[in-house]
Amino acid sequence: MPVDFGMPAERHDCYAICPPGVEDLTAAELDALRITPGGREPGGVAFQATAAELYAANLHLRTANRVITRLAEFPAKAFYELERKAKRVPWAGVLAPGRPARFRVTSRKSKLYHLDGVAERLSNVAGGPVERGGESGSDDLEDQGSDAQLFIVRIQRDIVTISADSSGELLHRRGYRQAGGKAPMRETLAAAMLLGAGYDGSTPLVDPFSGSGTIPIEAALLARRIAPGLQRAFAFEHWPSFDRSTWTKVRDEAVARIRAPAPASIQGSDRDAGAVMAARGNAERAGVAGDVTFRDAALSDLSPPDGPGYLASNPPYGVRLGEGGDLRDLYARLGAVARARCRGWTLALLSADPAHERQLGIPLTARWRSNNGGIPVRLVTGTIPA
Repeated sequence: MPVDFGMPAERHDCYAICPPGVEDLTAAELDALRITPGGREPGGVAFQATAAELYAANLHLRTANRVITRLAEFPAKAFYELERKAKRVPWAGVLAPGRPARFRVTSRKSKLYHLDGVAERLSNVAGGPVERGGESGSDDLEDQGSDAQLFIVRIQRDIVTISADSSGELLHRRGYRQAGGKAPMRETLAAAMLLGAGYDGSTPLVDPFSGSGTIPIEAALLARRIAPGLQRAFAFEHWPSFDRSTWTKVRDEAVARIRAPAPASIQGSDRDAGAVMAARGNAERAGVAGDVTFRDAALSDLSPPDGPGYLASNPPYGVRLGEGGDLRDLYARLGAVARARCRGWTLALLSADPAHERQLGIPLTARWRSNNGGIPVRLVTGTIPA
């Protein structure tokens, strides 16, 4: 049956693609939106959604990279079979006349292994030039600057699954970060840190290595219940089946949920004055400049508010930034400062090396494992001894 997202009551198979390791957090977010999560696999969560729920998932999910909806699934072992069955795919519901199409194709254990050939055949049926073909299974690939509709095609054991991307640019692009530090973390990973640590905005939060401000800003958005997608556009807005009245209602409901100001203090500090200036600009664009305080300060100058609260940070790894020497001293100083000034607080760190964690002198538990810019990392949390 043709996909028609202009029919709000009809449900369709959707999939939230997220960083590997945070699937449970994405599922919990869907559940909070009253969207029942389904099966999970590394890097994603399945769910069924009406038009309103699809729009809401894009608008509200903090930990997802993109949301796709399944258009068709069928067996095919040859190009002629692929083309014949692709003609029955409801392209018209998601691809406006004259809008270019892009195809991201992967194939495993299938006779249709020529990826560019698959993309070319599907493009001929759907309309629009092929802007990207070949092996491109990673959803970390950026789509910035392209106005084409992305289709994700997966062929597994001669079963072809065709899905339409409803998000457009990856969802970590909230619209506020125009200035970044030397190695900025993605907003989705920062949100996964906060949610994985149990932060809900009701207690203070301090980040002593705040860089361009991603963790404090995401904390402020979460604390004020600001939907992360309110300042950006989405691919589904270009679909012929797009229901503007439904979208307006979803947005209006999101705006009505916002509270101001943040219930508790949120602070960020960094010894890089340029990064602090960038963080302030990012917070201003995010609409939370009045909720976050940024300071140009060294770790030794950490001055947390009355707690308990959260000491949450993404400290240097010594992998990408090229720090000389051993980072053990830095982590030892962080542990000493935390134990002296943040007694009873929750420590939440994105860590790339258990050896560094041990220098903190604080018992830690791993909450999830993922990667940050290709570097394996894990979220570790613990209570700072009182």
